[in-house]
Amino acid sequence: MASSKKNYHVFVSFRGTDVRNNFLSHLYAALDQNGIFTFLDSEELRKGKQISPSLMRAIEESRVAIIIFSEDYASSRWCLDELVKIMECKAQKELIVLPVFNKVEPREVRGGREAYRRAIAKHEIKFGKNSEKVKRWKKALLNAGSLSGWYISDG
Repeated sequence: MASSKKNYHVFVSFRGTDVRNNFLSHLYAALDQNGIFTFLDSEELRKGKQISPSLMRAIEESRVAIIIFSEDYASSRWCLDELVKIMECKAQKELIVLPVFNKVEPREVRGGREAYRRAIAKHEIKFGKNSEKVKRWKKALLNAGSLSGWYISDG
């Protein structure tokens, strides 16, 4: 049985190329200034093709997950795998999930519109339209996109 110990206050899931140097840096600074221990994954440090056990553990050991949905979020297999794990922990471990819709609307995330539709279509080509992996990603996007969150259109 996994430990119920919480090592992080907040886990932030994001697509670095979209938000690292603007919204994310401001969010992290605000959390840090308030003494909130935050886990930020660095895409540049990732090795291999699957999320590492340590990253999965960081999600499990967090009290809150902030998902920053941005235009290219769904194009990242890593982000989608994180999202699936976050939504599993929401259901099983009472993880609090707070979505931030950064220049994308919740309906785009939920319904696979525009950039999200294109990203999922590319994943379906690679993994197969009926692959379990893609089905899990779509379900996680639908569920997370249905949560109450914040919409940010500029900065």
